[in-house]
Amino acid sequence: MRITKPAIGRNAAAWMAGLLVTAAFGPLAHAQDVSGELVFLNWETGSQFQVLQDLEDAFTAKNPGVKFRNINLTVSGDQRGAIRTALIGGQKADLLTNTWPAFRKELADAGMLRPLDQQWDAGKWGDNIPDSWRKLGQIDGVTYGVTYTFGDRSGIFYRPDTLKKAGIDAAPKDWDEFKASFAKLNGIGVTPIAVPAKVWAQTEWFENLLLRTAGAEAAAKLARHEIPWTDPIVKTTLQKYAELLKANCCGDPTVMLATDWDNAANNVLRASTAGYELIGMWVNGMAKSDYALKEGVDYSLFQFPTMGAGHDDVSSVDSKEFVGLSSGDNPAAADAFLAFLGTAEAANIVAKHGLASPSNKVDASLYGPVTKIAVDNVAKSKVQFVLGDLLPGDLVDEYRVQLQKFLQNPTDATIDSVMTTLEAKAVTLY
Repeated sequence: MRITKPAIGRNAAAWMAGLLVTAAFGPLAHAQDVSGELVFLNWETGSQFQVLQDLEDAFTAKNPGVKFRNINLTVSGDQRGAIRTALIGGQKADLLTNTWPAFRKELADAGMLRPLDQQWDAGKWGDNIPDSWRKLGQIDGVTYGVTYTFGDRSGIFYRPDTLKKAGIDAAPKDWDEFKASFAKLNGIGVTPIAVPAKVWAQTEWFENLLLRTAGAEAAAKLARHEIPWTDPIVKTTLQKYAELLKANCCGDPTVMLATDWDNAANNVLRASTAGYELIGMWVNGMAKSDYALKEGVDYSLFQFPTMGAGHDDVSSVDSKEFVGLSSGDNPAAADAFLAFLGTAEAANIVAKHGLASPSNKVDASLYGPVTKIAVDNVAKSKVQFVLGDLLPGDLVDEYRVQLQKFLQNPTDATIDSVMTTLEAKAVTLY
């Protein structure tokens, strides 16, 4: 299901008021500038929602006339479904967090987002958030999203004590070292890789293997369907994925298909029944807040192993952003909050939660050891946004299902079937 026009109408007068406030007061709106209820449509939970609550609290401390109302969605599976249902059902809100560029475009095409270029320029938001991050939040040159955190999606979480118990002295750096570690981990009854394939995270391994074997430009072309899913680069990627599975990386396929990302994190970081998890940096916050682990001591991170195919300087990244919804009644306060996200205070809140901020005002000394590893790796990499977040929604669903089928039977025949099925779906959507 996609959101299509007619869109929820914009409160034009209130929107213009927001522009005037931002232009008049710049990046920081003061207590007397904005007031009223600020409605936030939220799908985050746990430690991720705590970050947002702390940002809200800091903002309202500066703007006591503003009161947040959080509308928390009940999410089953992909969060976009719950968001679509709420918006199509007429739910009005001022702000929404988003992590999918393709979904941002869907909302913008339906008229549900407010462009932010005038506010950005008048308020000099670029003094805090570099232009590269502004471009990440754009569609066809129009700014809609303000990034508040980003993540290294090529980082693999592990516990040093688990590796040590298996006789592995250091985190593996290249492909051969990585595969060689599997036998040692299996030898102590530890599943080498926790693949959470219940819903979507099976895609993480495909996407990083694609980057290491074909590079960022090829991955971007596949996302735009300028390369078909039957291209040899897809076959090579799936064959490398099969190489992992045949090396006894991941245990029983039925267990993978019953495991979600948080279960996998628990298996690696708390239960120590698995060695590695490739997942987003939100796990870092969960390890600290939910598991009470000491960052850089109890657990750490290493970058996806090098493969020697000429693309070892590429990393997969994600980001989370706030967008302004056109249905909201308080765009002035919403824009003031968006401006606040780039300030040192907001950036440091994000950093204290173990996440990376795009703001050039962030105090980098607040980053813990694991966050610093991730930030440093992204800084020295060519980056490509997570493939699954760039694809049309219907193709994403098929992509996940086909990889689940592949995990159960990683043969050449299955690989050919997966590629053909994905291409057939893609030609109907581009």
